[in-house]
Amino acid sequence: MRLTILAALAIAVSAPALAQAPVERRQIGTATLENVPVIPADVKAAVQRYQNYRDATFRDWLPDGSMLITTRFGTTNQLHRVAAPGAARKQLTFFDEPVASADTIPGSNRFVISRDTGGDEWFQLYAMGLTGEPASLTEPGTRNQSLVFSKDGQLAAWSRAVKGSGDYAIMVANPADVTSRRVAYQGTGASGPVDVSPDKRTLLLARNFSNREIRLSLLDLATGRTTELPFTRQAARYEEPRFTPDGKGIIAITDHQSDVRRLVRIDLANGRRTVLTPQLKWDVETYELSDDGRTLAYSVNEDGYSRLRLVDLAEQRTLPQPNLPRGVMTGLGFSPEGSKLAVSLSTARSAGDVWTWDLAGGQLTRWTESELGGLDPMNLAEPELIRFSSFDGLSVPAFVYRPVGVPVGTRTPVVIDIHGGPESQSRPAWNPGAQYMANTLGATVILPNVRGSDGYGTKYLNMDNGPKREDSVRDIGALLDWVARQPGLDKERVAVYGQSYGGYMSLASMIHYGDRLVGGVERYGISDFITFLNNTEAYRRDNRRAEYGNETDPAMRKVFERINPLANVRKITKPMLVMQGANDPRVPKSESDQVVAGIRSNGVDAWYVVFSDEGHGFLKKHNNDLRREVETVFLRQLFNPGR
Repeated sequence: MRLTILAALAIAVSAPALAQAPVERRQIGTATLENVPVIPADVKAAVQRYQNYRDATFRDWLPDGSMLITTRFGTTNQLHRVAAPGAARKQLTFFDEPVASADTIPGSNRFVISRDTGGDEWFQLYAMGLTGEPASLTEPGTRNQSLVFSKDGQLAAWSRAVKGSGDYAIMVANPADVTSRRVAYQGTGASGPVDVSPDKRTLLLARNFSNREIRLSLLDLATGRTTELPFTRQAARYEEPRFTPDGKGIIAITDHQSDVRRLVRIDLANGRRTVLTPQLKWDVETYELSDDGRTLAYSVNEDGYSRLRLVDLAEQRTLPQPNLPRGVMTGLGFSPEGSKLAVSLSTARSAGDVWTWDLAGGQLTRWTESELGGLDPMNLAEPELIRFSSFDGLSVPAFVYRPVGVPVGTRTPVVIDIHGGPESQSRPAWNPGAQYMANTLGATVILPNVRGSDGYGTKYLNMDNGPKREDSVRDIGALLDWVARQPGLDKERVAVYGQSYGGYMSLASMIHYGDRLVGGVERYGISDFITFLNNTEAYRRDNRRAEYGNETDPAMRKVFERINPLANVRKITKPMLVMQGANDPRVPKSESDQVVAGIRSNGVDAWYVVFSDEGHGFLKKHNNDLRREVETVFLRQLFNPGR
């Protein structure tokens, strides 16, 4: 790894290096800051106004009709129980690290939570109840995910990865007895259980070859043998696959022979498919089926907004729909007896809350009232959905947050915020960063969904794969053209901003369009695809090769050598802020180290912040506060130099 990084850095700095100013380094908590000035008191106060919000995300129901939610306590998200609509949030977990998920063990008031350490994503599973200490179900030093239960709660199954291997094992256990844990099957690649058959004899497994191809198979728990389902061999995605209540079929979200993802029922005996969501123009994003198999609830991602629909499958008729706020769904689940549907939702002006829909009475009831930390929702921006034409005529969508109360015709600075993934999507959910930059910095924030983004069909999703990588960068060039034509935007004060793959896009934009940008911010971005693919964790390497290209292929390696930001770092001539979690398993810290060194070798100012207790994303509030403070000072200097 060290030799690979040094070789790449040698290429990047092969041109004569300019004299570098001394690096000023200081420590704030777990963060190491380089070349970052002291944060003014007014910045700290402004940041807190937008960081003190809380949200509520539905996790699961308990048998007594209460529900489990995650919400922030102190600095991290922890698990809480809400007994009834409007009832207090009773805290159940008290960890320093955030709780990533929680699933009720069927037929009991116990549940299993997942958490990692310092953002390393080596998740451990713990069984616990409403009182008492959690009991570990998994082995230290392993990564555990894809937890499913039998209907009676006596069988749990999950996938386990170990360091240095891309192959997952399928684990099973009685969640009440950790000594019953055993390996049911040693899988190949990124395999995991997705459901348990009603008779508990079979696991439905999904193997993720890429974000474009998932295959399904059946694991016989008695013999340990697997049988691939032949109707999933043709490349397609099969998301959230589950057995039908009678065990004779499966239901899944798939883009098989379709540009959009549909919900289908597949007969296991003959592979016959029945489309449950016909005539859709947008992707199904998630669904829930009542235990009796009668009522189907599913959500459609319509241009970024979630639309919930309910269907009576027995009578093949649409049921009344709840009138929910316009936003993005974060949780969905039928109550144990099937009479209520829990929905959690985030909007542009609310951080996220939980509602229930009474199917028989048609009544929508709000369970939680989350705080915005003193912010007035009416003073927050409502994003506008726009589209711009790219270099090849492609229509590219984007959400635009304009400062509230700015007089018509006022030219504001611009922040172009590019999402990660790349198979992800910027959506009109609660976005404290966009709201903060709009209403405190006075900047218009644009979140483009460049080609390769999810949510706009399979063809759009695949438009940036492999050698076509820089076509998505050219979309940013087209967006800059659009900015220049807008009377309310200042084309002379545009900064680019992104995280993960968006961090790569930020670096690439600085290289290709640096003359049209004042600077850039990137968090844990890819600076060299070759070193990234060599050093990302083994359990995800093949999946990323399927998206970006295989660095061991000579032709693809030449493409990487041509487009890598590190190979072109001499073209970055404007200031950049780089931030990184030291424990990041996806984009290792070495990616940020080498690009910061390369930028500084140009004699260009590079601020660098590293959090020792974070990974791929900053999940602890105090770290996120500091991150926002540093961004504020940096962007202020870019937009108002000399002030």
